[in-house]
Amino acid sequence: MAIRLIDVDFTYRGDGGEREILRRFSLTLPERGIVCLSGPSGCGKTTLLRLLAGLEEPEGGRIEGLAGLRPAMVFQEDRLLPWCSALENVALAAGGDSPKETVARWLRMVELEGAEALPPAQLSGGMKRRVAIARALASPAELLLLDEPFTGLDRPLWSRIARRLAPQGSDRHKEQGGDRLVVAVTHLADEAEALSARRIVLDGPPLAVAEIV
Repeated sequence: MAIRLIDVDFTYRGDGGEREILRRFSLTLPERGIVCLSGPSGCGKTTLLRLLAGLEEPEGGRIEGLAGLRPAMVFQEDRLLPWCSALENVALAAGGDSPKETVARWLRMVELEGAEALPPAQLSGGMKRRVAIARALASPAELLLLDEPFTGLDRPLWSRIARRLAPQGSDRHKEQGGDRLVVAVTHLADEAEALSARRIVLDGPPLAVAEIV
């Protein structure tokens, strides 16, 4: 079932006052494949991901199609468990009964072979980012939400990882979680192209769909 945001309103409220982010915002997302959200900083891209993850609730309107969907998210912060190794961080997301080789495959996909036993404190910023990506991919979630997933990675590296995520219609891609919906936030059209993604260009706040590419 497609996910539909219908006339959604959302405003952040805090000590600094109110900031309207979405006003009667509507958008339909596909059942599977990769969609990239792009637009200027502060326009509401992360808010959309948080609404889809159930971390925020609409103040008006409704979101259809999320019932029963398990989300997994790569936040702008890596949020790794510091007392666990890279392999253990991914294994926890994959499920405790997942074979070690299956979990290690996700780390190889993001080019972290040889770093399985290292704790986050011994990983560089880019390595931590890749563990966070592997952790989300390894989860059994039907909805993957990636907030600027390639931050801190150089272009050749993120290009290779993006191509491995891109839908190819192959059995290998399905094994890597390709038969589900991925919604990624990016500032670069090149990242969306490498992911073979449908790109939704946003302008706000308050948020409105400016262009669907």
